[in-house]
Amino acid sequence: MLPCVNYFKILLLATPVLLLPAVTYAQVVPGTGTLIAQDKFEDPSFVYNANLPKSSREEDGNVRYPLGVSNNGLWFESPKRGAPDSVKWVEAPAGAIPGSTGSLYMRSRDTGIPGNPGYNFRKKDVHQAQDDFIMKARGLSVANSPSCVVRVYVPAWEHWEERNGVSFGLRAGMQGPMEKDKEVSIGRRFMRSKRTEKVTEIEPYYPGFFIQYVPTNSRENTTGKPYAKILLRADERGHEMAGPIIREPGWWTLGMSATPDSRVHYYAHAGVHDLTSADYIRSALPYDIKGTSFSTIFFNICSADNGESWSTPWIIDDPSIYAGSGNFAPPSTTGAVPKPAAAKPPTPRAAAAIAK
Repeated sequence: MLPCVNYFKILLLATPVLLLPAVTYAQVVPGTGTLIAQDKFEDPSFVYNANLPKSSREEDGNVRYPLGVSNNGLWFESPKRGAPDSVKWVEAPAGAIPGSTGSLYMRSRDTGIPGNPGYNFRKKDVHQAQDDFIMKARGLSVANSPSCVVRVYVPAWEHWEERNGVSFGLRAGMQGPMEKDKEVSIGRRFMRSKRTEKVTEIEPYYPGFFIQYVPTNSRENTTGKPYAKILLRADERGHEMAGPIIREPGWWTLGMSATPDSRVHYYAHAGVHDLTSADYIRSALPYDIKGTSFSTIFFNICSADNGESWSTPWIIDDPSIYAGSGNFAPPSTTGAVPKPAAAKPPTPRAAAAIAK
């Protein structure tokens, strides 16, 4: 008779072992599921009340309440960077979504500290600053496979700010746990020392798209013609990833989605038709953060912040947020403008949570 230990060795070798695969999720095409928030910009009475001077917490720690807010209550100023200098309703440019009559125009000159142009260049050797314009939306879990879609009008090259750099951004506000080094004090008052330990904290992060201008005189431009390129933020190390090249002005459709595994999926194409799986660019786990929630989207408008030159003029249409799964009632309005008295800016606490 075999010894007991050998018997069990034979039993283990003869018994099939079920190895469960890691859970993976299919990409979600942006625009899939239930509409959560949207502004179609069809009412020309849209007005953005800027409540100047705008905020610049990122540069000088100054949040200047009350924040700017639109009269339909769907848009507000970022306490971190302030809102674009010019925000207004305009007629939709040619080639817009069939039936669309209105769009949103955004442009900036003083994208840094009000009355103190060039701060970023003097302090950080950065030749630009940016404003943020935030859409009010319902927060979603990544378990709901949230996504966003927006149409963006790329202007003719002669209307661009003559600067080799990022001009426009579409970003999502997300957050999730991230391990980091944190300095802590130990010991009594007169015998204290400090040490660094690993802690896990909920960290905000902002994946999305940037559109960067490449003028004819740029060293990287070998075509002899100006063009723009789409950059995706970000990969696991926080680096930007290359996206499509824009050779001709006109409408583009941008979209991104997040799946329950926290990965973000980027889609884009020229034109205004709905996104499909054929428009997929790539996926990533931005900053290697296992994101848990998706709060809203916002737009960056960038300029040289030199007190003189204006940014490229940007026009967007039908920004929309969706939940790919879960039971959600659709929004009661899609951009209709109520009476101005009904629109209130978010409280300081709510605004800070969305644009931390």
